[in-house]
Amino acid sequence: MKILTGDIGGTNTRLAVFDTETGQLQPSSLTVFRSNNCSSLDEVVAHYISRLGGNCKHACFGVAGPIQNRKCKTTNLPWRVDAAALEHGLRFSKVWLLNDLEAIGWGIPALADDALCTLQEGSAGAEGNQCIIAAGTGLGEAGIIQRSDGSPLPFATEGGHADFAPRNALEFALLEFLAQHFGHVSWERLLSGPGLVAIYQFLLRHHQHSTPLQLDFDHPAITISEAALEQSCPISVEALDLFITLYGAEAGNLALKQKATGGVFIAGGIAPKILSKLQEGPFLQAFNDKGRMAPLLQSIPIKVILDDKVALYGPGHYAMSQLQ
Repeated sequence: MKILTGDIGGTNTRLAVFDTETGQLQPSSLTVFRSNNCSSLDEVVAHYISRLGGNCKHACFGVAGPIQNRKCKTTNLPWRVDAAALEHGLRFSKVWLLNDLEAIGWGIPALADDALCTLQEGSAGAEGNQCIIAAGTGLGEAGIIQRSDGSPLPFATEGGHADFAPRNALEFALLEFLAQHFGHVSWERLLSGPGLVAIYQFLLRHHQHSTPLQLDFDHPAITISEAALEQSCPISVEALDLFITLYGAEAGNLALKQKATGGVFIAGGIAPKILSKLQEGPFLQAFNDKGRMAPLLQSIPIKVILDDKVALYGPGHYAMSQLQ
């Protein structure tokens, strides 16, 4: 049996086929589409299937947005995804939709040890609930409940859209700057590719800096992060440092809210690209800086997910669990 899986993001849509005959999901025919170049997921999947020349009876997609009644209006993409319409239009026997971070939760058990980088060891034998946070085009957050039989149960949240909480004078100024542009300021406004650009623009004005970088129009966040890693632009260095500190602070907030004593997973496209900076210290300092709860935070393992196919493994594993 073959399962079509997809990772549907604001920037890219990735599709793959998993063969379940061996009991071990192995992706094949992995294809990446630029999401903004397509009008709908139906169009992308129809094109993919026609190129593949094969037929999958079942499909499962991780979608960046809230799922309700088997439908989703994607958050950072003007798509409406409807599982029933996909079943009818493309003749699937069954289509499942998962939130993209929920899908990652289903994929984590499939990861090899070398697909994870440990930022904080935590306590030996740490167990309990877990959580996932992922900065990319947007900011995703999810939890993983440990059921009574020891098996994990991922669940979606929209925590990335909760209010940003500044902690010092600079961050209050950042909040004021962003509020002038957006009104409501969520954590996603900072912890995302566009968020890094917003932080950089704020610091330019805050320091009255008159010689900004020549940003790549299509990939401004990459320009800033590369300049920061190369230490060729002081404002970029400060922007990335602030981004990483805020990332640690919100990861710690999420860990407290989920009581994620079993571990925190850092996913998304940004973390592997700035891994060396995440390992330097400010991320963990902000994560653990929770007053009387600091000892609890210090006991929690933190791992960065390095294998971006986790978002494709997850829908495959979920579909298999539903078909058993």
